[in-house]
Amino acid sequence: MRNLKLTLAYDGSDFAGWQVQPEAATIQGTIASAIAQITGETVLPQGSGRTDAGVHALAQVATFATESSVPTANFVKALNDILPSSVRVLKVEDAASDFHARKSARNKTYRYRILRAAICPPFLARYVWHYPYPLDEPAIIQAAPFLEGEHDFTSFAAVDPERGRDLPVSNVRRIFSSHWERQQDELVYTVTGSGFLHHMVRNLVGTFILVGKGTLQPEDIPRILQARNRSAAGATAPANGLYLVNVEY
Repeated sequence: MRNLKLTLAYDGSDFAGWQVQPEAATIQGTIASAIAQITGETVLPQGSGRTDAGVHALAQVATFATESSVPTANFVKALNDILPSSVRVLKVEDAASDFHARKSARNKTYRYRILRAAICPPFLARYVWHYPYPLDEPAIIQAAPFLEGEHDFTSFAAVDPERGRDLPVSNVRRIFSSHWERQQDELVYTVTGSGFLHHMVRNLVGTFILVGKGTLQPEDIPRILQARNRSAAGATAPANGLYLVNVEY
């Protein structure tokens, strides 16, 4: 029995997220189907996190166990020959038996792209949030570092239907880096943390927009964290601007 580690990139636009769902196209289900065609095994690859419907990944990590004799190096080509062009396997590696894509992760980095141009090119529309309206961008940039450190992020967490009701719940996470920057016509948010709650990054972006509109001030971010109340923060930003960039182990 081998434990294989996959590094994946995908365009999440046409998928109902990572996690397998009945009668819906998902990343996890699509990869499981491809593996079954190669090895004849029924497996459910475990991802580093469950990206939402419409969210993209530059380097998602997944693991699965196999008894197949297919050489590890051959899996990249074999899987990519079967998978749709919107999902690519970048690398396949042998991993230790106790390595788990989610449980072994030390931190993750997400990026969110907001297009500030007056017109959004049609070929970019699936990959950015087009927001051409006035924003105080320096205020948004000033607000980002307030999230760094260890905090209870309940105010920025959506209710997760997959989370066990009877299990102890902690919404405490550590954010190592939180910053916005202008990149030509885009305002880009990059955040690295020990982990992220359901819709957390999108809820952070929606709150930063309120700072940019003047509804909130940068100094309000600590108050929102302390409130531990979802209604204290902004609306959820669209999924299509969000990317899982990297997972570190």
